[in-house]
Parts: sequence; C-alpha cells; structure tokens
Amino acid sequence: MKRSAGLLSYLSRLFSYGAVCFLAYGLIRYSRQTAESAWQGLTLCARTLVPVLFPFFAASSLAVSTGLAGLAGRWLERPMQALFRLPGACASAFALGLAGGYPVGAGAALSLYRQKLCGKEEAQRLLAFCNNCGPAFLLGAAGTAAFGSAAVGGLLYGCHVLASLLTGLLFRFSGRRSSETLPVRRVEEPEKPFGAALAESVRSAASSVINVCAFVVFFTVFIRLLTLTGLLPALAGLLVRLGLEPSLAAPLAGGFFEMSGGVMALAGPANPARLAAAAFLLAWGGLSVHCQTLSLLADSDLSAGPYLAGKLTQGLLAAGLTYAAAGLTPFAQVAGLAGAPILTVSRRIPPVGQAALAGLAVFSLVLWRARRRQVKKRCQRPRKPV
Repeated sequence: MKRSAGLLSYLSRLFSYGAVCFLAYGLIRYSRQTAESAWQGLTLCARTLVPVLFPFFAASSLAVSTGLAGLAGRWLERPMQALFRLPGACASAFALGLAGGYPVGAGAALSLYRQKLCGKEEAQRLLAFCNNCGPAFLLGAAGTAAFGSAAVGGLLYGCHVLASLLTGLLFRFSGRRSSETLPVRRVEEPEKPFGAALAESVRSAASSVINVCAFVVFFTVFIRLLTLTGLLPALAGLLVRLGLEPSLAAPLAGGFFEMSGGVMALAGPANPARLAAAAFLLAWGGLSVHCQTLSLLADSDLSAGPYLAGKLTQGLLAAGLTYAAAGLTPFAQVAGLAGAPILTVSRRIPPVGQAALAGLAVFSLVLWRARRRQVKKRCQRPRKPV
C-alpha cells in the first residue's frame, strides 16, 4: 500500500513538473499567439462572463445571508428529502445553478454548507448535480448560435435538466444511511441586516468572478498551446482510432478542457450525434469549469470526488437522452435536423438510444425497489406511545 502511494506521489510530481515545463516552453516559443489567446479570453470575460455571472453570484450569496434559503427549505423540505435525501434549503442551490450556470450552483452549495444549512456529506451529494450550465448559454450560444435553432437549444436544456435530476436521484444512495431522515435545518447564527448582507455578497461575488475569469483566460491560452504543439490534434486522432467520427473527435478533445470552445466547434447542421456530443460537453463542463469550482472549494473540507463523479454521470446521461430524443420524428421535423436517423414506430431505435433507454429503465427499477424498502421499514417501526 505504501509502495503504491509512493508511486502515485512520484507520478503526480512528474506530471506537475512536465506541465510547468510545457507551459514555459510554449509561452516562450509562441509568445505572440499566446498573447492573442489571452486577449480573446479577456474579451470573452468582459462581454459575456462578468455581465452574466456576477449578478447571479451576488444573488445566491444574498439569498443565503438574508435567510431566504432557509425559508425555502421549510417549504421544500419534504420533496428534497424524498427525492435527493437532502435538506429543503438545498433546493435554492439547485435552482440557482440551473438559472445562473457554471459555477453558480457550486458557490450556492458552498454558502449553504458554511451557513450550516447542510452537513458535509449532504453538501458533497448536492455538488454532484447542482452545478449546471445556464439557460443563457444553452439556449443562446449552443442552440441558436451553434446549431441555428431555438428548438435545438430547448432540447439541449431539457435533457440537461433531466440528466441533472437523474444524477441527483442516483447519488441519493451514496453516503451513510444514518442521514435517511433529516431534520429541518435552520441557520444557527442570527440573520444579518440587508445592508451588511448585500455588502458581503457583492464582495464575495467579485472575488468569485475574478477566479472564474482567471481560469477562462488560462485555459484559453493552454488550449492554444496544445493546438500549436500538436498535442490536441494527436488526442483527436486517438479518439478517431477508437471509433469516433472525425467531425466529433476534435471538438470533444478541445471541449474536454474548455466547454464553450468545444461546443462552438460543433457548430453546423444538427444531427443526433452532434447534439449528443454537445450535450455531453455541456453537462461535463470541462476542466476549466472544474478548476473554477474547485477554487471555490479550496478553503473548505469538501471532497471533489463526488462532484467529478456526478459531472461525468450527468454527461453520459445527457448524451444518451439527447441522442434518443433528437431521433424522434416530431422533434426532427420541427427542428429540421440534417441527416438525422429519424425514428418511427416501424424502425429500430439506434444502439446508443437503446442503451440509454435500457439504463433509464434499470435505474428506475432500482430506485423503485429502494423506495419500496424504505417505506416498508418505516411501516415496521414501532410507534411511540401517545
């Protein structure tokens, strides 16, 4: 055990040294190109990220500080507890994550944990499905700009939300069973006055946005270096050899590191394969989004394992759901998908769609049986004498 741990530590240091040397070489060798990429990243931050993310960051922190999250928890305690085994206050993080986009949901979950509205295990379970892509990017950039159809954007957003809910249902079985029945959580400290809460929320939102923009600029430069040195094309070639279509390999390879660039690289005539690839990238988020999220969690004792596992699970679910839904005849006719393998009653569902539907059926059966056992145990509990 000690030998394997030492080997992993050695490989980790070796990878770190190699990454630093690669960055140093690339910044010196391609100084002009990297400067242009950094400027493009700053332009993206100024035009899109700061106007969209800053208000949502401030709103999420203000909702927790003023006690609005606790108020929502009293109304949503039972649905959140029954579906996700979480306190009702966690519903605010899920809603803000869907409305504000990356990484607003993670910031809201961290605020709930720091305000003691949820425990450590519950916060990690919440992080697995509350950090999502916002409707502005899904409907505007992915739907209209990339694929030229508002209906496509609606499909991507719907499958994205459904995959997030399914991931939350799946992760409800993780963790200790001792927290199956959760009490209503309330803030232990007195609620702050609105003026003090607003000032603190604005300062916190400004710090979070600076972190986000810094990672976006860094990964914009990093991906440009990977392209210039031939590493990113080599990764795309490996995906092609594994059986992926060449038109999807390069966008997926780039989107693994930075989501927005990978989705825009898929722009063109929409078909189920392209939409499924875009759905995976939108739900996965990319290493850039993960670094932004982990930077928010750096000062806490929360583990990143459940979060990364949740994002990968959501990405696979979103891809399968999108592929199956995009092949349905009514949607394909409305959206005008090009070259789509249209599904009718007389035609077979594609293999990916079959796998997705089979997985959803098995998952629903497991969830139903687990819920049935839970109800049976509650019925068998001896009632307290009145």
